[in-house]
Formats: sequence, C-alpha cells, structure tokens
Amino acid sequence: MSTVDIGLARGGVELRQFFRDRAGMVFTFALPAFILMLLGNITGDAPGAGQSLAASLLGAGIISTSFITLGVGVAQDRGDGTLKRLAGTPMSPGAYFVGKITLVGLLSLAEAVLMIAVGVAFFDIELPTSLDKWLTFTWVFVLGVVSCGLLGLAIGGLVKSARSAPAVMNLPYIGLQFVSGVYVALPMLPKAMVTVASFFPLKWVAQGFRSVFLSDDMAIQEAAGAWEHGRTALVLGAWCVVGLVLSLLVFRSSSRRTGA
Repeated sequence: MSTVDIGLARGGVELRQFFRDRAGMVFTFALPAFILMLLGNITGDAPGAGQSLAASLLGAGIISTSFITLGVGVAQDRGDGTLKRLAGTPMSPGAYFVGKITLVGLLSLAEAVLMIAVGVAFFDIELPTSLDKWLTFTWVFVLGVVSCGLLGLAIGGLVKSARSAPAVMNLPYIGLQFVSGVYVALPMLPKAMVTVASFFPLKWVAQGFRSVFLSDDMAIQEAAGAWEHGRTALVLGAWCVVGLVLSLLVFRSSSRRTGA
C-alpha cells in the first residue's frame, strides 16, 4: 500500500476514535457555535456586526478543530505509547501525517457546515451566489486547515505531556483571536497587535472568510482596507511549508531519541 492509502486508512481509524468520545465531539463542534450565538446576541443590531462575527468565527472554528485537535491528539498518542506502536508497523511518518490531516479536514468541513448554518439561521448570513466566492472559500479553507493542522502536529510533538497539551495549545489560539479581528474589528486594535497577528494564519483565514460572506464594501473594515487575497494565499501557503518542515524535524528528532 502507498503512503496515501495507509494514511487514509489511518484517518478512518482516527475518525472512528473521535466520534466514540462523545463529550469531546460535542465540545469541539458546539463551542464555536455557542460563542457565535452568545456574542452575536450581545452585539445586537449593529449593522453588519453579526455577519462579520459569524464569518470570523467560522475561521476561528476550523482553526480550533485543526490546530488544537491535532496538537492534543499527537501529545496523547505519544503519551499512551501509540506512536511507538505505530513505529513498528509499515506506517511512515508521512502516512501518519496524512491520517491526521484527513481527520481534521473532515472535522473542519463539518464545523464549517455547522457555523454557516448558524450564521444563516440567526445572523442573516447570505450564501455566496458567485463561483469566484466559493472558489475563495475553498482555497482559504484548504490552506487554513493544512497550515494549522501541520502546526498543531509540530507543537503537539514538542509538548512534554498529554495533560499539559490543552493549555499549551489553547493559550496562543485564544490570544490570537483577540488580535486577529475575530472579536474586535482590526481598525480598532493597536497597530502593533495587528502587525503581530499578521504573521499568523488566524488573521488571514478569518479575513478570507469575511471576503466570502460579506459584501465588498465591508473590506474597508480590514487593516489594509482591502481583502488582500494574494497576500492571504501567500501567508497561508508559507505556513503550510513551515508547518510541514517543523513537523518532519520534530518527529525525526523524536524518533532518534526513542530509537523508534
């Protein structure tokens, strides 16, 4: 079997394991939707506020699903000996990566469907009618999931214990939400915060989804006054490469230390 075939088979196993943990499944899917319902009602009838929040939290939701799910999952796999056991099988690190990315890709797609449904039902989000907007949604989604999934793999491989993994993974994620235009419009933030956020995927994923679900005249609310699709693709693509390199380095180093 090829690396991809083994990885997809492993992805199926990961998916079944995820859905057996019903508490974790509900928390993963429900938390972003709950925050959207809560904050969406707090913002009230401010023009465009609910739509902007829904689009931004769509990005935050899929990043949570990919980055945190993978980071915590890898730390757990190492802590309970799963990685050592897999090292004795024909599964290569590449196949392990494919399996994990398959898991978070499908979970992120389900998360996106849920968030869009909540946005349409409660916050008057309008589904795009043009092919260009759906193509933008597709490449932002794919680059966001892959880049953040690979970063989750790398950081999860560095976390010392499975017990500390949730705290380690959630701290940067929560902090970046506040400086990336998810909860607060970018023009209202200090320039230094926006500059820091611009180095990380969350700001660009949220901005990309806002460009899909909001009207073009809302681009004035972005830091640059434009949707910046080219820069979004460049930054997310760069993080895909960085995440892949870091993941390979972390797992290669770990294999040498353990002798696996």
